[in-house]
Amino acid sequence: MGSLTIGAFARAARLSPKALRLYDELGLLRPARVDPYSGYRFYEPAQLERARLVAWLRRLGMPLARIRVVCELEPADAAREVAAYWARVEADTAARRDLAAFLIDQLQERGDEHMTLGIRYAVRSDTDKVRPSNEDAAYAGARLLTVADGFGGDGRGAPASAAVIEALRPLDTDIPAGDLLNALDQAVHEADAALRGITRDDPSMEGVGSTLTALLWSGSRLGLVHIGDCRAYVLRDGGLFQITHDHTHVQSLIDEGRLTPEEAASHPQRSLLMRALAGRGVAADLKLREARPGDRYLLCSDGLSTVVPLPVVQDTLTAVADPDEAVRRLVDLANDAGGPDNVTCVVADVVEGDA
Repeated sequence: MGSLTIGAFARAARLSPKALRLYDELGLLRPARVDPYSGYRFYEPAQLERARLVAWLRRLGMPLARIRVVCELEPADAAREVAAYWARVEADTAARRDLAAFLIDQLQERGDEHMTLGIRYAVRSDTDKVRPSNEDAAYAGARLLTVADGFGGDGRGAPASAAVIEALRPLDTDIPAGDLLNALDQAVHEADAALRGITRDDPSMEGVGSTLTALLWSGSRLGLVHIGDCRAYVLRDGGLFQITHDHTHVQSLIDEGRLTPEEAASHPQRSLLMRALAGRGVAADLKLREARPGDRYLLCSDGLSTVVPLPVVQDTLTAVADPDEAVRRLVDLANDAGGPDNVTCVVADVVEGDA
C-alpha cells in the first residue's frame, strides 16, 4: 500500500480530516509528506498505529499534552502511564459521584435531611518506643475530627502538624451541610499558608511539612479532607472500609499495577510521600459522605496502619464498645508490634441526637 491522502488515512484510522489537521498542528501526528504546490497531506500506512493510539487516548479523555508524552514512550512505559492516568480519573470520578449524590439529596429535600446526629469520640497519641518526640497532632470535637503527622526530622515536624491542627480547629462549630467542602478547602489553604510562614520565618525549618486527614460533621452529612498517608476508615454493617487514598510512592505503584499491597508493606520507600502540606499550595482530596447512626469512624496516623494488620484493627473496633478504650487498645497494639513510629488514633461513634 502506497501513501494515503488525508481523506483515505482518516477513513482507515476512523478519524476526521479535521482531527488529523489538529494533530499535525500540535505535533502529535505529522504527515509523512506535504505536497509543496497543493498543500495536500499524505500519510504512510505505518502511521495508522500511532493514529489509532491517539484516537483511543482522546476517547479516554486524556489531555493532548499527556498524549504526546505517551506516544513517545516504549509500549510497557506507555501502558504504565495510561494506568496511572486512569487511576486518577477514577479517583476524581468517585469524588464527583459523592458530590452529585449529596446535591441530589439536597434538591429532593429528603425527609431525613434535618436529622440530627452526634458523635461519641476519643483521641489518643503516643510517641512510640523508638523516636524521642511526637510529631503527630490530633483534635477531636463535637463537629471536627482531625489527625496530622508532621515530618522534617529531628522533631521539626511537631510544629508543622500543630500548625495544621490549629488552622482547622475553628471549624468545630455549626456549619451548613452545603458549606462543608468550602470550609475544609479554605482551612487547608490557611494551614498551608501557616507552614509557609514557619519556613519563611525560620530557615532551619526548611523542608518541614505535614499530612492531614479530617472529618467535619453537619446534620447527617460529613466532609472529608485528606492529603498524605494518615487514613480514615468507617466500620459499617460489620465491614471496615478505608475511605481515604494514600498519597505515597508505593500506593502510586499499586495503582499502576507495578506492586501488590503485600509487596508494598515491605517496600523500602513505603513512607515516601507524593503529596503533603508543605507551604507549596498542593491540593487536598475533598469528599462528601452520608453519616449513619451506628457508624464508627477511625482516623489514624501511619504509626498504626503500617504496623497493625487491618483484620486486627477491625476486630478491635468491633469488640470494644467504648471509644476511649478502643483508642487505648489500638495504640497499645502498635507499641506491642514494636512501636517504630508515633501513633495517633481518633475513634468516633455516630449516634442519633446530641452525644
